[in-house]
Amino acid sequence: MTNTTEIFPWNDNFKTRIARIDEQHRRLIDLINMLANHLAHQSDFNTLESIFTELSEYAAYHFRTEETIWSQYFHEDELEAEHKRAHRSFVETLLSLKSEENITPLDQIVADILSFLTHWLAYHILDSDMHMAKIVCCIQSGLSLEEAKTQAKQEMSGAMKVLIETILSMYDSLSSRTLHLMKEIIERQRAEAKLRLAANVFENTLDTICITDAEANIVDLNPVFCQSCNLSREELLGKNLNTLKSGFADQDFSSALWETVKTKGHWCGEIQNRKPSGELETEWLTLSSIKDEQGVVTNYVGVFSNVSQLFQRQHKLEFIANHDALTGLPNRFLLADRLELAIAHAERSKEIFTVCYLDLDGFKPVNDRFGHAAGDQLLREIAKRFKSVVRSNDTVARVGGDEFVIVLGDMKWQDDCRVMLDRLLEAVSQPVHIGDELAYVTTSIGVAFFPHDGNDSESLLKIADQAMYSAKGSGKSRYHFAQTAEH
Repeated sequence: MTNTTEIFPWNDNFKTRIARIDEQHRRLIDLINMLANHLAHQSDFNTLESIFTELSEYAAYHFRTEETIWSQYFHEDELEAEHKRAHRSFVETLLSLKSEENITPLDQIVADILSFLTHWLAYHILDSDMHMAKIVCCIQSGLSLEEAKTQAKQEMSGAMKVLIETILSMYDSLSSRTLHLMKEIIERQRAEAKLRLAANVFENTLDTICITDAEANIVDLNPVFCQSCNLSREELLGKNLNTLKSGFADQDFSSALWETVKTKGHWCGEIQNRKPSGELETEWLTLSSIKDEQGVVTNYVGVFSNVSQLFQRQHKLEFIANHDALTGLPNRFLLADRLELAIAHAERSKEIFTVCYLDLDGFKPVNDRFGHAAGDQLLREIAKRFKSVVRSNDTVARVGGDEFVIVLGDMKWQDDCRVMLDRLLEAVSQPVHIGDELAYVTTSIGVAFFPHDGNDSESLLKIADQAMYSAKGSGKSRYHFAQTAEH
């Protein structure tokens, strides 16, 4: 702990001329000052408790030392008994103050203890101990006990008594003011340290930060904000935030954003901003309002974090999780989502959609003859052909080795999808170039309609799969409707 200050400075006038007692008085004062410094620095309870315990134990040790010395000169004298009572009173008062720790704030307890200690110890040293020490010195010079007591009383009376009371009053005031000043200095130092840290973060963070007034005009900003706008600090100060960031250009979005900040105190979310180069970047904006003591908004703080790469990685991971690695088509997971969306849409609009389950005919011989790499090439080519035949709002998914599912929307009944099914059969039947050779496959298609053949994704896929096997059993390279076998 640095910047220690004494609330109870040692003074040579405290010396009793009994070296052992003076040494212990000085140690007690050191412990009081140590306790005060830790209180000013707001040390934790255990630290304050440890110092308090050390101080209490040392005070008890000091009292035993004094009583041993006094007993040599004041054996069974009333002065000795009175001194012992003062020691006991000190211990009782100290324990009483400490016992309030469960009902009184810790800072207040320690402050009360310090006030008691400084006053009691100063009085004890300057009055009681000094008086006893003067008697001892007189006895050591050859006077009797009674003569020594008379001599000491004369030296301690009158002006000396007034002086002691004056010094005690000064020490009380000095210690209280010093402790208060210490706390203020430490609190100011901590506040300054926090401000330096905040300023350092403000200046060096990679995030774009700006502070505006209540009308969103910029009053402060960090270097990264200047870089993001490709403008100097002087050019940006006073500019309105809404005109600087293209993410605020959408009037409806901007109005809703600011309304949320005004009602809730903050808004956070994703926005798209255009860089000076023209490139779009994704930023995560946290916009917060700052209010004065009357609750009136005085400033806004905006923190823009560039999350373009993060979102790109996230989208890539989402794509990997939901798409077939070989063909790039939706996998079973994404197909399930698409089917649920198609069902929800069809139920709302009272429309029919079609689920087609496709299995390639003759894929295994091609794979065995040309190898797995050639088989993968063929699957990628067939996937491209499927996508070229269907519409943009239809779904083509790969659900197994050579198995695919196609979801065709807005198909009224069988006649509406025959043209599409014939195109799929034709597209697959065309040869695929494998090196210098040609490979041929066909496909068998099972067709189910929502809601006639099933009202959930699982039953639709199951029925379409069964229809596909019926198509294979009927000679392959054909389609089969779940309800009526045709073509």
